[in-house]
Amino acid sequence: MAATETLNPAQELGDTSANRFYAHTLAILEQAGVPFLVVGAYALHRYTGISRFTKDLDIFTLPSDRDRILDLLDAAGYRTEIRFAHWLAKVCHDDAFVDVIYSSGNGVAQVDERWFEHAVADVVLGSAVQLVPPEEMIWSKSFIMERERYDKADVAHLIRALAEKLDWYRLVDRFGPNWRVLLVHLVLFGFIYPGERARVPGSIIDGLIARAEAEVCTPSKDERICRGTFLSREQFLVDLERWGYRDARLRPMGAMTREDAARWTAAIHDKA
Repeated sequence: MAATETLNPAQELGDTSANRFYAHTLAILEQAGVPFLVVGAYALHRYTGISRFTKDLDIFTLPSDRDRILDLLDAAGYRTEIRFAHWLAKVCHDDAFVDVIYSSGNGVAQVDERWFEHAVADVVLGSAVQLVPPEEMIWSKSFIMERERYDKADVAHLIRALAEKLDWYRLVDRFGPNWRVLLVHLVLFGFIYPGERARVPGSIIDGLIARAEAEVCTPSKDERICRGTFLSREQFLVDLERWGYRDARLRPMGAMTREDAARWTAAIHDKA
């Protein structure tokens, strides 16, 4: 993970080849009227003041708009590829690239119209854009608990910066049946920032804890399912391969096909 710095990435990059590529990409999409959201380092800086410099620009789009975006940027002379059919395409120029994202690697956080209904207007590299809503940013980052990347700090920093502005009930709704993941992050937030605990509404914590208490008294029908694969594509393979658990990411429980999961697993040691 890149080191945290102090300046806005768009300011710090300056007039570089990569920055011109990103600016041109945003201008093309803005002019074409394709709906997209800026996420990654730009959104993190906007919401938390933390700047992180990487060699990529992340944009979210609806799955149905993926090919249109790739066609536009291919026509502009950039190399495009669908890296993982279930969530990620890339646009490359020299050693810089744009990630075109339409779901999450685990298949949970698929982009839908509600992402755009709550987007935040901003200007990035000279283009009027929309930033990913903070609730969706928290939702998608909350599941990233890999050995090599763990986004807990980003989640905590987003809550610290925006607690009073978040639509907490919409956030809970986004997690749906995976609400325990949100509860974990909220409990850890209180541990990380003991003086900030009261900024998370008590009704949210109480509601999630009540669900957990109710489940303790309810026999589970899902005894041989492993949901750990939602959090790490590698660290719970032993559960699937040796201990006979079913992968909760797979249809009909999850959104991924067996082919999606196999390709995502095969790329564990690649840089997505």
